[in-house]
Amino acid sequence: MVQHLTDPREALFKGEKEFPVIPCCEHFAGNEKMILKAFGFQEEKGPVFDITQDCEDGAPQGKEKEHAEMIVRMTNSEENKHKMAGARVHDYTSAYWKQDVEILVKGCGDQLSYLTIPKPTEASQVEEMIQYIQSISSKAGIDREIPIHVLIETHGALREAAKIASLPWMQVLDFGLMDFISGHHGAIPLANMKGKNQFEHELLRRAKADLVATALAHGIVPAHNVTLDLKNYDQTHEDAHRARYEFGFLRMWSIYPIQIDAIVDAMKPDHSEVEKGVQVLLKAQDANWGPIQHDGELHDRATYRGFWSLIQQARLAGTSIGDEAEKRWFCKS
Repeated sequence: MVQHLTDPREALFKGEKEFPVIPCCEHFAGNEKMILKAFGFQEEKGPVFDITQDCEDGAPQGKEKEHAEMIVRMTNSEENKHKMAGARVHDYTSAYWKQDVEILVKGCGDQLSYLTIPKPTEASQVEEMIQYIQSISSKAGIDREIPIHVLIETHGALREAAKIASLPWMQVLDFGLMDFISGHHGAIPLANMKGKNQFEHELLRRAKADLVATALAHGIVPAHNVTLDLKNYDQTHEDAHRARYEFGFLRMWSIYPIQIDAIVDAMKPDHSEVEKGVQVLLKAQDANWGPIQHDGELHDRATYRGFWSLIQQARLAGTSIGDEAEKRWFCKS
């Protein structure tokens, strides 16, 4: 008689909101040329990062409509092979954010990986924008929730981060460093926008820690700001590693091609931990998810849940988890 193996999702998280499993890197592309290059990088490197097509900073003044329509065309194109492309719309104070939403949702809402909302100053602005996205989505007959990412880069947004995180369709809270520092009117030196300084000013440390804690408490992903030293792989890698292992960020922005590899390499789980996790979970599944011993250690539901998150993140970053684990947990029957 063949034993029925209970899937880890059902055994460990039944009845709970599923935590988003998304790539640890998000690469911004502001125009058609850069978007096409980004799709090429996805083809080359594999589906290990998302692409954010930018309506806000990317759109030439006076051509906002044409720019949004270009993003629709790119999202629906054959170049978007992995279906891992989202878009950032204009902020709440802009006259163009509703136009962005209408064009993007009606044109490619069934293909968009997410929509990013920048620069809110209070939760009510985000709520209004999400409601509008939902309304347009419903009118367009789109039968899915479009994940929402929100940039926390103002005092007001940070103060109301918990309210923002609890809104419907939320998937990510992004930390926006440069606007956040500018909003402190010189209290945080501009030098803190780069390198190790962004991790060492007490106001920035507090803001980043608060954002991560808030995001995780609401079951959504915390994402870290960019590295301004565009072509320095080592600096990007160091920033990403500190963001991940000192502050708990699970995702980071890339704004230059070399940064993609640096972020993915720095943020992906340690391979030895992944191997251990696979061994533990295979044994746990065989034991119908009861407590087990492995290498002299006791493991139960708490460690199983931790290892399962680790394995999903590693797999998404391109790490092999072995044929047996792949067959049991990720192959559709």
